[in-house]
Amino acid sequence: MRLARYGEPGSEKPALIDNDGTLRDLSQEVPDIAGAVLLPESLERLRALEPSTLPEVSEAPRLGPCVGQVGKFLCIGLNYSDHAAESGLEVPTEPILFGKATSAICGPNDDVVIPRHSTKTDWEVELGVVIGKPAKYVELDDALSHVAGYCVVNDLSEREFQLERSGQWIKGKSCDTFGPIGPWLVTADEVGDPQNLALWLEVDGHRYQNGHTSTMVFGVAQLIHYLSQFFTLHPGDIISTGTPPGVGLGIKPEPVYLRAGQTMRLGIEKLGEQTQRVVTDD
Repeated sequence: MRLARYGEPGSEKPALIDNDGTLRDLSQEVPDIAGAVLLPESLERLRALEPSTLPEVSEAPRLGPCVGQVGKFLCIGLNYSDHAAESGLEVPTEPILFGKATSAICGPNDDVVIPRHSTKTDWEVELGVVIGKPAKYVELDDALSHVAGYCVVNDLSEREFQLERSGQWIKGKSCDTFGPIGPWLVTADEVGDPQNLALWLEVDGHRYQNGHTSTMVFGVAQLIHYLSQFFTLHPGDIISTGTPPGVGLGIKPEPVYLRAGQTMRLGIEKLGEQTQRVVTDD
């Protein structure tokens, strides 16, 4: 099942995409794609609906973030060994965890805004994991049962803010529009093995990233198990699981960063594509 949210920012409505690719409104069934709606029993109720009985969204609306009211936006650093190598950093022995402000979240095709004083805004295609039931002290073998579904994330980063200024990575990760998620949330039953997905990213038609989730240092189940030892994961929390090689920072002989007027296109197998125009913060 593919779930989405559509409409103007802050006023998105819940929807699902039927087998023909038609957007169907879910407003009479659930208030949002968020929180308790992501619990297993709630998803099962939505799965039992006959899509043809739901109102068709006939126009081509803006797609919003595929999950609303996100509580925690958790990110994993250097989770692909080849990306660690291009960054000149050691492969971690435990997951590197940092947060991304939820105010960075935007729709999958919204403009990405280069922040003021930025000279090193970079791209990162990532597999997003959306939690579907509370997870606390979860056993590894049971970890994937806590997943509602998966989505595409572009974990945009300002490298100077992140790496050359004092403090935590969150500064370089949390600028407005630095967290496009979607186009839709694909439920776990349709995705299958999350360690068997191709992912890629292009800028102005040039493919920079071409990776596969099988090369993660720590897989999705390991991450859920690990994080749940420190705090409870709640329905609607998002884990962005790291990026494969090909980010602008790692390009040789000189890094390449985003400029206004460029277009990013990125996607993950089974999870859809995003397209973002790059603009400046006037």
